Amino acid sequence: MTAKLMQRQLTRRHILGMAALQAAAAAGLTRIGLTSAQAAEEAAAVDNAPAIVVGSGYGGAVAALRLAQAGIRTLVLEMGRLWNTPGPDGKVFCSTANPDQRSMWFRTRTEAPLATFLWLDVVNKDISPYPGALDRVHYDNMSVYVGRGVGGGSLVNGSMAVTPLKSYFAEQFPTVDADEMYRTYFPRANSMLGVNTVDPTWFESTEWYRFTRVSRKHAQNTGLKTTFVPSVYDFAYMQREAAGTATKSALGQEVIYGNNYGKRSLDKSYLAAALGTGNVTINTLEKVRSISRAGDGSWVLTADRIDLTGAVVETKQYACTYLFLGGGSLGTTELLVRARDTGALPALNSTVGAGWGPNGNTMVGRANHLWDTTGANQSTMPVMGIDDWANADNPVFAEIAPLPTGLETWVSLYLAITKNPERASFTYDSASGRVKLGWTAAQSAVSVAMAKKLFDRINAANATIYRYDLFGSSSKVFADDFCYHPLGGCVLGKATDDYGRVKGYPRLYVTDGSLVPGNIGVNPFVTITALAERTMARVLVEDTAP
Repeated sequence: MTAKLMQRQLTRRHILGMAALQAAAAAGLTRIGLTSAQAAEEAAAVDNAPAIVVGSGYGGAVAALRLAQAGIRTLVLEMGRLWNTPGPDGKVFCSTANPDQRSMWFRTRTEAPLATFLWLDVVNKDISPYPGALDRVHYDNMSVYVGRGVGGGSLVNGSMAVTPLKSYFAEQFPTVDADEMYRTYFPRANSMLGVNTVDPTWFESTEWYRFTRVSRKHAQNTGLKTTFVPSVYDFAYMQREAAGTATKSALGQEVIYGNNYGKRSLDKSYLAAALGTGNVTINTLEKVRSISRAGDGSWVLTADRIDLTGAVVETKQYACTYLFLGGGSLGTTELLVRARDTGALPALNSTVGAGWGPNGNTMVGRANHLWDTTGANQSTMPVMGIDDWANADNPVFAEIAPLPTGLETWVSLYLAITKNPERASFTYDSASGRVKLGWTAAQSAVSVAMAKKLFDRINAANATIYRYDLFGSSSKVFADDFCYHPLGGCVLGKATDDYGRVKGYPRLYVTDGSLVPGNIGVNPFVTITALAERTMARVLVEDTAP
């Protein structure tokens, strides 16, 4: 098949898939198929499918598309809702500045990364419980932001589509052919995701990235290097936003609770193409709570279907031959740890649950001088980072993050990714029936110390200080108790073989961020996508042939 023919077919499938999503939303369906009529006719659940994919984030979306293209009927189980129906304001998602029930997963109050501003509790808002787009999962000493909905984290992230440094990828994945990854699978992932880059000329002149240019200047004053980073936000659309010819999204304070326009989230790329094949069905608002193996070797899943209040309205069982886990570092690891420690899958090895890390995440704000205005208008999509990863004594990559309040704040905000070597494990607590994470405050302190070394240098070179008013305590400068990039728990080559096959059980696969050993040095979703592409290319040849 020629590249041009393949592109035409993908475009047609995207169109068909987008039509399926729109039809399902219009009909209020929780089952999404090729047409709304087809989905409506399936009154009974699809109890059995050759392949089931748990989760519709990056790894799950890749698995669904490639299985479907191979002609394998596939069911995707997603615990979040389909985000495709406008609310009372005519928009699907709410903005960061004015959150409502659409913002967070069954909360009575939002839990944004910034807890306060000028020590005032003006950031978070009271909301009604609802299956919102963003969840903050709490463990002892660490909480993790995850996306909830068809498309997973792609709905709520900042779109930074960064391919990691090849040498560091090879260090983290010594048994993976790095040349093949950078020759084949990273380009494939970037192409499918719709990665693009900001126009440098527009970046230099627009008011919407003044905040980034100020941070770049301060980095340069310190002798530090900055670099542009690619994105899955459509920068041509953003330029139209700035010109006033397109509805504002990234320039309208939309990001952590979803973007109504501009973002190439998975429901517009991989998942749309998967649905367009006619071989994929997505069931929404269904949380898989256990997996086991039947006597004939097939996989059995138990899932709770919830309504919009969170009440369980049905408990369902599914069976499949091939089971792909794409529920993310938290979801996949929890399922496997519980299955092993309750005896459902006793042959899972001791490394299941291990190797977890927050990608060295820590957030920090700096107070700028009055003449260094960062701008009342700020794009919500980061496009640049301070790259000091080559510093062997203190490797840090710091995203220059926005603070889109609509007011001048004189704040430079960053999400630092440090090369923190600390790792933790998930364990099953039989008394509570919960899976717990053993991350400690001392492990977070390692990231803080590394970030502090970098930003102490920047403050010294620019005669600036830290902001003390952003994270809920007058003494807390670095936010080290949450992360955006949960990684590990089912590390490639340890809990699985080198292609994501779970050791001890045939036809059980992991395709998500739990494969990454705790740190990858940059935003991880391109790496997750590329690894999933590699897994599917091998599995479809070796494991599913007649």
